Amino acid sequence: MNIFKKIFGKQDETVDQDDNVETSQYAPDINTPVDELFTINFKNNGGKFIYCSNMEEAHENFENILEENDWFENEVQCFDSRLFNFLDENRLEYKNATNPSFFFTACENLIADEGSILFSSKQLKQFKIDELPTNIIVYASTSQLLMTKGDGLRSIKTKYDKEYPTNITAIKYFEKTKEEDFLHYGSCHKNLYLILLEDL
Repeated sequence: MNIFKKIFGKQDETVDQDDNVETSQYAPDINTPVDELFTINFKNNGGKFIYCSNMEEAHENFENILEENDWFENEVQCFDSRLFNFLDENRLEYKNATNPSFFFTACENLIADEGSILFSSKQLKQFKIDELPTNIIVYASTSQLLMTKGDGLRSIKTKYDKEYPTNITAIKYFEKTKEEDFLHYGSCHKNLYLILLEDL
C-alpha cells in the first residue's frame, strides 16, 4: 500500500492489486511439484510411465516391457553406449540394426509443464523423430525434470559449453489421435515408455 493512501486514510476503498492478477490457463501451476506435474501431463499425452527407485528395478522393468511387447531377441536402435548393458543382458542386437523393433535412448530433459521429453543430436544423431521406430523406450532420471522448455534449453546450453548439440526437439504426443486434430498437425505420435530412475 503506498504512503499517500496511509496518510489520507483511504484504506477501505482500495483493492489489493494482487487479488486482481489473473493467471493464464496455459501458465504452469506453481503449486504442483515438478515431478507430479510431469507425471500428470505425460500420462495425459498417452505416455507409459514406469518409476524405479534403483537400478535393479530399472533392469527388471526394461525386461517387463520387452516381455509385454514380445521384443526379446529383436533388433534395437540405440546410440548410447551407457545403455548397451540393458541390451546385452537380454540378447538384443543393436549393432548395424536394419529392422529395429524399438529405439532405446536417454534424453536431455523431461519437461513438466507439457509432459514432453526433450532430445538433441546427442541422443538422436541426425535422425528426425519421424525417421525413428514408432516404439521408443526412454531411460531418464528424476534429476532431469524441469518445469519448461526454456529451462531445458538453458540446461543444454550449460551442459554442453563448447560442443553445443543440434537437432534439439521434443516429443509430446504418445498415442495416435482418433481424428485429425489441428493441435497435432505436423507432429508424429510415438508409442513411448519412460523408465524413470530416482536419483535425488
